[in-house]
Amino acid sequence: MNRAAQVSLLRWLRRQLQQPTPTREHLEAAVENNDPAEARRLLADVPFTEAQRRHVEGMLDAWEDAAKR
Repeated sequence: MNRAAQVSLLRWLRRQLQQPTPTREHLEAAVENNDPAEARRLLADVPFTEAQRRHVEGMLDAWEDAAKR
C-alpha cells in the first residue's frame, strides 16, 4: 500500500470509528504493518451500513491486490 492510500485509509477508519478503542488501535497497527487480512478480520464485526461495508470491502480488496504486486 502506498503512503497516500495508507493515510487515506487511516483517516477514513478514524472518522468511522471515532472512539479510540482497542479495535481501532489494532486496525491502525494493521494498516501500518501492511496487513490487509488482519484489517479485514477486525472489520468483520463492525456494524457498517451496507454502503459503508461495500466501501470498506472495496478498499480492502484494492489493498490486497496492491500487496500482491
